[in-house]
Amino acid sequence: MLLRLAALGACSIVLWMCSGLAQSAEISVRNAQLWSGDDAYSVSAEFGILLDGRVEEAVNKGVVLHFAVDFELTRSRWYWFDEQVVRRQRSMQLAYLALTRQYRVSLGNQHQTYATLAEALRAMASLALWGVVDKAWVKPELQYEAALQMRLDLSQMPKTFQVSALSNKDWALSSGWWRWAFVPRDARPAPAPAAERVPTPGDALRPEGAVVPALGSPATGLGNPEPLRLPTITSSPEVK
Repeated sequence: MLLRLAALGACSIVLWMCSGLAQSAEISVRNAQLWSGDDAYSVSAEFGILLDGRVEEAVNKGVVLHFAVDFELTRSRWYWFDEQVVRRQRSMQLAYLALTRQYRVSLGNQHQTYATLAEALRAMASLALWGVVDKAWVKPELQYEAALQMRLDLSQMPKTFQVSALSNKDWALSSGWWRWAFVPRDARPAPAPAAERVPTPGDALRPEGAVVPALGSPATGLGNPEPLRLPTITSSPEVK
């Protein structure tokens, strides 16, 4: 009998611990990679988003959650600080609509509603082909370091709510940086700047909008100059 009670007590403790772990809030990066497009590289990723009871309760009471996805690309330099090629940020909002009893996910001017919170979180957890790096910004065959993270952006929440949220670790949601090596194979060199015309002293005397004839054109006569011909001067009879 005592052994059975002890076994039941141990099972209860294990179930309680598992339920506590399942309800703990966290964000994680499960996979991330860069894809090559026509003119830029795009990042795709899968996140794991889990909210605890307190955060879910706040959402259901009308608190809008602001999430930020950060991406950066750097290149290591032994002689100086690392070169930061690009840094991008993408913002998403999660809100509960009490009138329709739906959850809305907003990305810029795009909005999508879901029947349950789990469906809304699954939609937010999928990042597909976000253009982040122009091919002219990187050099082929050089190794770069790409990094991605998702976090709960408390700075976008109401000021009155930030005071209590910042002091509560349950609201400190961040996946941390997920880093991986990236070597561009089909990067495009940046276009060379157009050559500028060197101004000449005659530009100051030339009316604005005047067309400058090309060298050697009939208007200039400088292409194949002819021998200089002086006008013939005839002497007139002397007047007495």
